Amino acid sequence: MMHFITDTITPVSLSPGIGEACAIALAQAGAAVCLIQRNAANTATRDALRLLGVRSEIVLCDLADMASVKTVFDRALELMGGEIHILVNCGGIQRRHPSVEFPEKDWDEVIDVNLKSVWLLCQAAGRHMVPRRRGKIISFASLLTFQGGLTVPAYAAAKGAVGQLTKALSNEWSKENVQVNAIAPGYIATDMNERLLADPTRLRQISERIPAGRWGEPADFAGPTVFLASAASQYVSGEVLVVDGGWMGR
Repeated sequence: MMHFITDTITPVSLSPGIGEACAIALAQAGAAVCLIQRNAANTATRDALRLLGVRSEIVLCDLADMASVKTVFDRALELMGGEIHILVNCGGIQRRHPSVEFPEKDWDEVIDVNLKSVWLLCQAAGRHMVPRRRGKIISFASLLTFQGGLTVPAYAAAKGAVGQLTKALSNEWSKENVQVNAIAPGYIATDMNERLLADPTRLRQISERIPAGRWGEPADFAGPTVFLASAASQYVSGEVLVVDGGWMGR
């Protein structure tokens, strides 16, 4: 899991695959990037960004540790210097159990990582951006912001709340020139969906329903992320942009 901060400086909360694609896209657009991740030994994304000629650093944080989450924005700001202009919340976890058996421990962990950490990072970003009247906040929602899913009640609850949090913050901060939006991925071929990809029946059922005829890839989020992080989206706020190969349209 990572976040990245880009001067433009961006903090971004990332998950393997989509998070790395977002970080690379913002770096290619000229942003310095601070990766917020829990594994100090994993420097592959940071090193790839540096090869693009932009500054990239790592700040350690476990998104399940709220004490660490509460300090990570300020630690990233101190490391990078200047201002933070973009926050991307892309870190997340998944737990699957029938709802009658869903463990309380798993529920709490999913809500903490997928919702509470997003709220705390957005709040920290707002405290920094609102007085400066400049900022972009992008959180990653899900198709389950709109649908219930199967055997994932905690994830659906968290992602539904991310959509509403996006709207609530937009209502307060858009007048301060801080745009708050979200991206809702469809079915994407990443580690989080490993169990679905390995289930022939579910894989067929899902694949047949996607009008684009394929599962999404991390690279599909480069353009939407750069758009929402740039001046091109200056009058876009409170939106949940669905990137799903047409799934919701069907």
